[in-house]
This record gives sequence, C-alpha cells and structure tokens, in this order.
Amino acid sequence: MESGYVTTPFGRRPMSLGMLASQQLAETIEPGMKRSKWKLFRAICEARPALGVTDRALTVLDALLTFYPDDEISEEKGLIVFPSNAQLSLRARGMTAATLRRHLAVLVDAGLILRKDSPNGKRYARRDRAGAIGEAFGFSVAPLLARAVEIESLAAQAVADRELLRVTRERLTVCRRDVSKLIATAIEEGVSGDWEGISVMFRTLLGRIPRVATAEELAPLLDEMGLLRTEIVNMLERWIKMKKLDANESQIEHHKQNSNPNSNYEIEPSFETKQGERAAADDEPNAGPPDERRLKQPKRSGGMSNRAGGAVDPGAGPSLKSFPLGLVLQACPSILDYGPGGTIGNWRDLMSAAVVVRSMLGVSPSAYEEACSGMGPENAATVIACILERGGHINSPGGYLRDLTRRTERGEFAIGPMLMALVRANGPAARHAS
Repeated sequence: MESGYVTTPFGRRPMSLGMLASQQLAETIEPGMKRSKWKLFRAICEARPALGVTDRALTVLDALLTFYPDDEISEEKGLIVFPSNAQLSLRARGMTAATLRRHLAVLVDAGLILRKDSPNGKRYARRDRAGAIGEAFGFSVAPLLARAVEIESLAAQAVADRELLRVTRERLTVCRRDVSKLIATAIEEGVSGDWEGISVMFRTLLGRIPRVATAEELAPLLDEMGLLRTEIVNMLERWIKMKKLDANESQIEHHKQNSNPNSNYEIEPSFETKQGERAAADDEPNAGPPDERRLKQPKRSGGMSNRAGGAVDPGAGPSLKSFPLGLVLQACPSILDYGPGGTIGNWRDLMSAAVVVRSMLGVSPSAYEEACSGMGPENAATVIACILERGGHINSPGGYLRDLTRRTERGEFAIGPMLMALVRANGPAARHAS
C-alpha cells in the first residue's frame, strides 16, 4: 500500500474500527504477490454471500476494476484507481450518483476496497515529469490483493457447497420418485401392508421439504426418505418371496395329488426302494425287509414364510436389507453405552451390544434367536436397540419381540417407521460413521 499511515474519510463520513482494520490488513501484502483482477473478481462473485456484498455492489466493483490499467493487480503497478463519479456511473450501467455512493460504502464496509481521500475529497493523481504517477487519491484495491487467498478459499467452499446441494437435491428427487411409484405399484398389485399409513408418512416428509433449502437442511430429509424407500422395498421383496413360495407349494400339492389319487401320501410316510431294486407291488404281503427300504418324509406346506405363525427354519430366514448403521445409532443412542469399550463402530459391535441388552431386558435366548431367524441378525439387533430406547413404554420386552417377529414373518411389521419416529424424537443428534 502506498501510504504507510492511517487515512480518514473526507467530509462528514465517519471513521470506523473496521476501516482501520482494513487499512492494517492492506499493509500486510506479501512482496511480489499478484493476481489476475478478473479471476479474483469471479472468485468474489462466487463468495458473495460469505463476503456480505450485494450484486449491485459487485457491479460497482466491476466498474472500478476497469479503471485499473493492467490485468494483474500488484503493488509494483500501483493499487489506486481514481475515476470521477461521472465516469464510474457510465461504466456501472448508468447507476445514479446516490446509488453509486451507497454501494461504494458497502464495498468499503465489506473490506474489499479502501478510500484514500484527497484534502478536498476529489479523486486525482499527481504525475512527475516523466509521466509516472507519484501520488494518487481515490479508491485502493489493496484489500483485494491482501485477502486474495481468503477470497479464493471462500469461493472454492461456495462451489463445493453448491455442488453438494445439487447432488443432494437430485438424490432426494430420485428417492421421492421411487417411493411414490413403489407405493402406487404396491396398491395396484394388492400387496398386503399399511399402505395408507405409509402414504401419509410420505406426504408428511414432502411437506417438510422447504422451497429454498441448504444441503444441511435436506440431508436428514434425504436420510428419512431413503429409510422409507428401503422399508417399502423390504415389504415388496417379502411379498414376492411369499408369492413364489405359495406358487411352489401349489405345484408340489398338485403333483402329489395327481401322482396317486388314492394314496394316503399326505398323512403317512411313503417308502422308496433303493436304486437298482424292483419296487414291491402294493398288494404284495412281503415287499422286502425294512432295512432294504428308505423312509421318505413328505414336505409340509408353510416353508420359510410359515404364515400360520409356526417355527421358522433358521437356515432359510428372510433376506431383509438392514438399515444404515449411522441412522440406527442416531435413532437409538442409548445402545452406545453397551458396545465394546462404550462405542459402536460396526455391525458386529452392535450385535454384541444387543446380546448384552437382551439379557438385561429379560428377553429369553429363544425369543432373540427367533428374531434373528425371522428378521436377520442386523435387523434383530436394531429392534433390540429400539426396545431399549423405548424401554419406559414397553412392559414385556420379550413378548413384544416375539410379537414383532411373528408380524415380520406375516409381512405386517416394518422397522423403518419405528426408526424414523425415534430419529425425530431424538432431534438432530450427532451422526456416527458406520
């Protein structure tokens, strides 16, 4: 900066501590530092909200920079521009003098330019005999050069935030479309489930989306919408598996009934001869010794889904998708105290904590094993965490878990709404990386 002393405004314009701080900052320019004025101006436009300037003020700054003689701003080439109000108004798209003064004050207050007023308040430069500028009075662009690194950093952050907002909006739009069409498909196909309640939940989420939102505001809504989509997909997958199983059972029953209409195959075991031996006739009294025949048990209907509510084959449990671990911990922070070392960093830690909590709540091992078989180990641990979080409202955790397991096998229970209700109840809790 040309002046090594403090300059105060001309006339009745007051001095402020902000102006003094800007002048001190302008004197800290590193030797040899230079920047392209138009690249720096574009960075200022990107970082405009963070710098606290208006678009009209940037129009005035654009006009001021056109009076700087070189493309690069540097101390060697001077930092003062001194256009008259008439010239500045022309290059500011015909802005009136009063509006011009107002936006110049905005640029000064934002610490982007400095006033260097002459004794009479006029803007001019004194030149030596060789034509070089000796001293100039007007506006100094030294703060732009002194804050160049800060401005470029703010601009980069603004670009990253804008890109994050764009990606978040796109994902939310796709998720909204998926949920809407999946609900419509489920209703049209007659899939069992509380689709009216899910539709109400979907509309409630849509109503919470602000018209103008930041990425931070949209992120939790995207999480909840994704959770709802995952739960709907789980319900549809369970329905498809049950329909396939019903179709297979119908084919098996049809084959059994047509192969021997007069037999008692449905209620009694049948016998099958070993390979290479002739089967004995039904009316022969001696069909061969028992050890030459193999007892063959008939298949029972019900299979993996077991709609009647019976035991489920542990090796053929439904393959349900688990929810993101971070969302589970956000909904159920109380389970963290029971993880190894008081933390939960992965699904294995959560399942270990669930075993401890299961014993503490008085849930029997058999009830928990049935839940793991019917829901999957990750979802069973998630339900235990939810029960712990709602412990004061559940009288019999073991009975409640068995009931949820049976309802899951019948396709009547969804974990997603329970998790989302706990997320909303706990507010914006800290997120835990999965």
